[in-house]
Amino acid sequence: MKSYNRKSLLPAHTSLGYHRLYYLICTEAADIMGEQLSPDEKFKLITRNLQEVLGEERLKEILKERELKVYWGTATTGKPHVAYFVPMSKIADFLKAGCEVTILFADLHAYLDNMKAPWELLELRVQYYEQIIKAMLESIGVPLDKLKFVKGTDYQLSREYTLDVYRLSSMVTEHDAKKAGAEVVKQVEHPLLSGLLYPGLQALDEEYLKVDAQFGGCGPKEDLHISREVYGCVYGVHFVFFLRTVFFCLILQYLPSLGYTKRIHMMNPMVPGLTGGKMSSSEEESKIDLLDKNQEVKKKLKKAFCEPGNVENNGVLSFVKHVLFPLHSEFIIKRDPKWGGDKVYTDYEEVEKDFAAEEIHPGDLKASVELALNKLLDPIRKNAASSSRLSFRERKNFHICLRFCHSFTEGGVKGNPKQNTDEEEAIPSRLDIRVGKVVSVEKHPDADSLYLEKIDVGEEQPRTVVSGLVAYISQEQLQDRLVVLLCNLKPQKMRGIESQAMLLCASIEGEPRKVEPLDPPEGSAPGDRVFVEGYESGKPDDELKPKKKVFEKLQVDLKISDQCVAQWKDQNLMTKLGQITCKTLKGGNIS
Repeated sequence: MKSYNRKSLLPAHTSLGYHRLYYLICTEAADIMGEQLSPDEKFKLITRNLQEVLGEERLKEILKERELKVYWGTATTGKPHVAYFVPMSKIADFLKAGCEVTILFADLHAYLDNMKAPWELLELRVQYYEQIIKAMLESIGVPLDKLKFVKGTDYQLSREYTLDVYRLSSMVTEHDAKKAGAEVVKQVEHPLLSGLLYPGLQALDEEYLKVDAQFGGCGPKEDLHISREVYGCVYGVHFVFFLRTVFFCLILQYLPSLGYTKRIHMMNPMVPGLTGGKMSSSEEESKIDLLDKNQEVKKKLKKAFCEPGNVENNGVLSFVKHVLFPLHSEFIIKRDPKWGGDKVYTDYEEVEKDFAAEEIHPGDLKASVELALNKLLDPIRKNAASSSRLSFRERKNFHICLRFCHSFTEGGVKGNPKQNTDEEEAIPSRLDIRVGKVVSVEKHPDADSLYLEKIDVGEEQPRTVVSGLVAYISQEQLQDRLVVLLCNLKPQKMRGIESQAMLLCASIEGEPRKVEPLDPPEGSAPGDRVFVEGYESGKPDDELKPKKKVFEKLQVDLKISDQCVAQWKDQNLMTKLGQITCKTLKGGNIS
């Protein structure tokens, strides 16, 4: 066994000595464990907590002969959040088992995914991803010297790769490419050709990264059985945390025709978000950002779905199972002595059992997770605060900050940087648009053309809204209707009554003028956030300042598509459930 002098590992005159010591010990331990584990022990470590492994026998054969080569990848689109600790903790398992691990930053794929990342910003975004993921790995003690980081465009623009893309495109039918594209790229009304190319390029990555296995994620177990019965195969895509069935079929059907072998596919279960559904970058309340401050973590956990005794779709419990236990092998419930005091768990099943029996209170579970999570996030926050300007800008709106970052590639920022921040630029994420429900509606006492409405927008009390819709829609049609409201305009008096929001409508000018309230997707609830695709992660202004005319600047590009979908610059207005629409006013304006 290797030996070392712990004192010699402490850097002189630094407050980070113990953190560095922990990191080096973990590096040493990974080397030792990888050398000492038997093939069966490595197999158990590699596959623990996975939902599905395709190619188990091949995996066992490789481990008897040599170390496994595996990769995990992420498209550099949405902002990384704490769900990324799930694959990171699994990567820690791979390294402990002696695996050679590659992390792919899929910048070209990000560009092809409906241009979520404009070409000129790809390098900057990759820099941020690499920095934040390395900080995550260091925070959980993963030795970075055992990892290989690869950028997609380092090999995806090569002559050989390009020729393989053409070879593959001569075999794949438009029908298959379209079906596979629907699995890996968010679909829009008029899909781009890039959406058809995307799955073919993604399929080639396994060969060009020269790996034995790919690590990704999958959806509910019942989907696996369905996909096997219908397609005979499944596939865990490495860029998002979902099962991609049709796409894996494309690999099995076409890649052998290029002379390439099948790989092993290892898939994590889908971890619920804080709201009980998927943890998503586009749903702000479902996830905790890696740079969220302590009070933000507390606030989001406090709102998290954690029903007493309910262990299904419980994102808080799932985080304990898939992150905290694999990293620390124990979990401590912190609670007041009068309720039994602190309790240490060394088996996750016991935590789940006690929670199901309501022996663990949701408040105690959340408080304990909050404490453990902040310990993981602290090194990442410090890294972001002390490192490059890119990390600093990331703390603001992700997309706009990266546009601002582009100025550094031209030789530095000129003039006053404040003039370029998202606080000055008119971007959709600054608008606080929500779903509302009309609780009551009556005529304005002093204006025949105005309605006086009480509208529930998910707050303690309904908001008072004054709207000029008398000529276009009856009181009966408005009563109990779901509508869309702009909620952060400065309140204004309209004929003596203060209006606290703007009810958004589609309209077409002419004789007669036509007006229709916008419709949220079916199943929406008061308070659901409305966002523009590509601007999901920004935080709305508390109040739009009238002199800045932010809404007025954005309103110019708010239109209704030919399919009656509300859009801003051809990007759909959405909620977590789907698109914002109107009934008939194709090509209309929104105000």
